[in-house]
Amino acid sequence: MPVLNEEGYLESAVRTILDQDYQGDKQIVLALGPSSDRTNEIAESLAAEDPRVSLVPNPQRDIPIGLNLAIGASVHPVIVRVDAHSELTPDYTRRGIEALRREGAANVGGVMRAAGATPVQRAIAAGYNSPYGLGGGAYHLDGTPGPAESAYLGIFRAEAVAAVGGYDPYIRRGEDWELNLRIRNAGGLVWFEPALGVTYWPRASFGNLAKQFFATGAWRAVITARHPKETPLRFYLPGMLVLGLALSVMVLLLQIIGALPWQWWSIVHFTPVAYLAAVLFACTRLPGLRGSERVLGLWALITMHLCWGTGFLWGLIGGAGRTVDKSRM
Repeated sequence: MPVLNEEGYLESAVRTILDQDYQGDKQIVLALGPSSDRTNEIAESLAAEDPRVSLVPNPQRDIPIGLNLAIGASVHPVIVRVDAHSELTPDYTRRGIEALRREGAANVGGVMRAAGATPVQRAIAAGYNSPYGLGGGAYHLDGTPGPAESAYLGIFRAEAVAAVGGYDPYIRRGEDWELNLRIRNAGGLVWFEPALGVTYWPRASFGNLAKQFFATGAWRAVITARHPKETPLRFYLPGMLVLGLALSVMVLLLQIIGALPWQWWSIVHFTPVAYLAAVLFACTRLPGLRGSERVLGLWALITMHLCWGTGFLWGLIGGAGRTVDKSRM
């Protein structure tokens, strides 16, 4: 588990691991970044309380580096990646290892079920849980078991991770998808097992959501440039949306000052009109929201789409190398 500024979530996340009903040996390795809150103090207390919890420093703070450090300190043949903002169901490890053996898979992942404690966080969670928010990846929705393009978190054979060189330390966001791509290219099976459930607590403010999605979009552009043939169309759509909206604004300004005629150029305004209609429809389908919370859900969707798309364009012109996710700093 890579950890940075997680004082409100870390203890609950670790205790759900300790409470797993899996009967085999367990070791919990926390890769501690340079937190500015009480996170490291809480981690040290957990390690002192239970010898199964061990700590490794991650001074560079980046998630893939922390994951590689934690994997390097692990001793068992199965690696279960966990996020500090996640809580596992008690049967998660047992069911995951059963599926890993049954399918002969290299990695098994389940369903991310986002949850929120405040109206804003619930609205953001609804965006995560909707195909209109994150594009309909299998692990955001309940579905049927089967081979998958990627997996949320993941229960890996350690040998499969080692065979492809672990996480790419350069990829700061989207590291799971990139690792699973290399595992699949090496002949490994990535398996979706919807019986595995994980509660995920997303960012609790729109500002932090915007920072997270901008950084994620920027690093997705890096992965896309490396693997254009393997990148699904859905990853290009937010960037195309942002370009279409920007073109519409520029044309409108030129039309207002008389530099462009209204008749033919107005066709570019179809993009914002169509997007507004689509996002209004989508917010009526967001799960678990009532009344005025749907307005927050609408803003969550717009923030996800536009910040991810803007970050993607920034990454395409080379900006990703200077982009970090500041939403938990």
